[in-house]
Amino acid sequence: MVMIRGYRRPDGKVGIRNHLLLIPTVICASQVVSRIEQQVPDSVAIPHQHGCSQVGQDKEQTHKVLVGMGKSPNVGAVLIVSLGCEVMDPVRIKKEIEETGKPVEWIDIQDVGGSIKAIEKGTEIARSLAALLQKMEDEPVPLSELVVGVKCGGSDTTSGLCSNPALGKSADQIIQHGGTIVMGETTEIIGAEHLLAEKAATVEVKEKLYYIIDRFEKEINRIGEDMRGGNPSPGNIAGGLSSIEEKSLGCISKAGTSPLLDVFEYAEQLPGKNGFFFMDSPGNDIELVSGMAASGVQLVCFTTGRGTPTGNPIVPVIKICGNKTMAKRMADNIDIDVSSVLEGTKSLEEAGNEIFTEIIEVASGKLTKAEILGHREFSINRIGISL
Repeated sequence: MVMIRGYRRPDGKVGIRNHLLLIPTVICASQVVSRIEQQVPDSVAIPHQHGCSQVGQDKEQTHKVLVGMGKSPNVGAVLIVSLGCEVMDPVRIKKEIEETGKPVEWIDIQDVGGSIKAIEKGTEIARSLAALLQKMEDEPVPLSELVVGVKCGGSDTTSGLCSNPALGKSADQIIQHGGTIVMGETTEIIGAEHLLAEKAATVEVKEKLYYIIDRFEKEINRIGEDMRGGNPSPGNIAGGLSSIEEKSLGCISKAGTSPLLDVFEYAEQLPGKNGFFFMDSPGNDIELVSGMAASGVQLVCFTTGRGTPTGNPIVPVIKICGNKTMAKRMADNIDIDVSSVLEGTKSLEEAGNEIFTEIIEVASGKLTKAEILGHREFSINRIGISL
């Protein structure tokens, strides 16, 4: 049995990191949260531009992401900071995160008397929570506890030829050991969705997949835009990708060969465990990885041919590159170079084994380059207008 190291939470889930998360309910609280983060080195903040002037499903989406980030098994404790007059309900957010059994505290800027007092009080609380986390010890846990997100960004021709299918080989290994794979990027399976649908475990799952594709196409038509203005991106085209269909064929190879068990909405908690799932989500790198983190994914494997430095506040992101030139140029950011596959000196299976080994090491505490460099990008996918 392959083992990793993790932190067992009160609700039974396992985290591979033990973060103290600072959540601003609204953009107006982001500066206070950032200042608390500066005072408490073991904390991570997720400043964002949302939380007010939102209604309906758009408001619920922001709520869902903030709660999901707090519920993440990679988070051991949470401090929520609200302003006091926003549309986000901090009491509701606190209550839902507390369902996991982890410690959750909350302060309100208007209630405590302004930014300086909120920073002082928040820092005091955060330090006490950090002290609790320092007493927690990791333990050996089976690989079946691991949920891995697979993502591609800044793609070029090497992505579909090399890094994506190599990642697919490691995804198969994760599932063979009882783990879970989550893929997203609804916009980047268009043109190849029928191939993914063939892997659906049931007719219902196949219909869900076609439904989210149809929903997106209707929305892009409603606003009178052509998605090809943004996907493939200018960088994708410069990297040799000719169409969204070509990009999609490479994209779907990341998940390997396992049956598709279910399709779920952006940032929703995973509908199941052990197997392959698809999350409806944009192709935008940061919004997608943030949605995965909020859904319960503990680690993300991110292939790139053009190169990208981005990470996530609570989820380690492994960067995989099949472009030898770019892997050398952006060595600060790339964790694994699999360009040897294209050179004929390594097979896809061998590259997949290399990625699989890296996943085990990162899941057991090894820091990714994004973590070492402090890349903590976070962004919430919005679906409505501001009032």
